[in-house]
Order: sequence, then structure tokens, then C-alpha cells
Amino acid sequence: MATYKERVGTSVVNYAGNYPGAVDGELWYDSTNKNFNYQYENVTTAAWATGGNLNTARFRGAASGNGTQTATLYFGGDTDPPFVALTESYNGSTWTEVGDLNTARDALAGAGTATAALAFGGRQSTTAQAVTESWNGSAWTEVNDLNTAREGVAGTGTTTSALADGGYITDNSALTESYNGTNWTEVGDLNLARNSLGNAGASNTSALAFAGNVDGGGGGRKAETESWNGSN
Repeated sequence: MATYKERVGTSVVNYAGNYPGAVDGELWYDSTNKNFNYQYENVTTAAWATGGNLNTARFRGAASGNGTQTATLYFGGDTDPPFVALTESYNGSTWTEVGDLNTARDALAGAGTATAALAFGGRQSTTAQAVTESWNGSAWTEVNDLNTAREGVAGTGTTTSALADGGYITDNSALTESYNGTNWTEVGDLNLARNSLGNAGASNTSALAFAGNVDGGGGGRKAETESWNGSN
């Protein structure tokens, strides 16, 4: 196997940010974020290719905007303990820590893109949250809360047209709320009350809700899928 010196020379490139000229196996120094980055080999023979690791490992309900393979956002979560406000942005190869959420929490939902996103609901300690925050590409700003605080809520859409459905309050919830860029409004409930479900859709007028859990202990896993047409 070729050594680093044989493949890319003796010096490590100093570059401000993500180095676009990096080749497979190359190491470079990011002078903006003050860390070393490594360009992993893209394994094209497999269905999944290796990408850069998150800076902070976490679990239990961190959320993501809808994003793409080369531009997405990941925020909140739990490092067992504590609940975190960390936000990381992905550019297709590297995760970079950016502005934190104002409220640290897990079991929250997200909507939007890497540069315009919403974070809403969730849990801090044992308390369900109604907090909604809007991301402008560099910072989170608190905006109007959900009408009903809940954890394990699902979300989809954009910063001006989002949907929040399901979740857990003192029991599983079927509540659905629609966001118009300013306010949340309660609309038609899910047919099946559940938490920790999945959502897909481009706006608050067309979405899917699927899977989830109807048992607070995690034993009531569901496969049901529901389609939303903007009112039912």
C-alpha cells in the first residue's frame, strides 16, 4: 500500500475550511476551524460510501433538517448525559460545528435545509418542550412556540411551511400543527396517536407520517403510514 508521502508528497496543505483539492487519502489542516481533516476513500463498489464522522457522538433524538447528501444540518440530542444544544453542518465530506441551539434538548424534530431550518419540540430532562427555533445559516433564533409541548414529535417542510405531528405528552399524541412562517395552528389529528415516528414531505400541505411507537417503553412499534393532504 502506498504511503502518504508517496501519494500526496511530504507537506500537509494548510487551507481555510474544506479543501476542495483533496484527493483520497490526503490529510490537510483547516486553519479556520483549527483541526486536521482527512479525505476518506470513496468506496464506489458498495451501496454506502464512507463519509466524515460527526464531531460529537450522540443519540436519542437529535434532529436534522431535510437537507441533501452534500448539505445538511444535525442538531440537539443526548450524550448520556447531558442534553446538548450542539449543531453541526455537513458539506458532503466534513461535519463542522456551527451555532448552538438556544435550548439544549433531545427527542426534537426538524424541518428545512442546511441554511434555513426549524427545530421544534423535544425534551429537556423529563420536561416536554414547545420551543421552536429558526436557523438562518449561522445562528438559531427563538420564534413562536408549538401550541402543545411534546417530545418524540415528527416534522417536515420548510421554515415557512412546516408540519409537526404525533409525539408524547403524558401519553401518545395524535396532534398535528401547521406552521406558516410565524405561527403554529392546530389542524387535523393523525388517525393513530404515536411518538418517535417518521415524516416526509416538502410543505405543510403534502406529507407522510409513518412507523412510530405507541408504548412509552418502546414495545409498541408500528408500521402504519398516513398521508396528509393539507387538511386531513
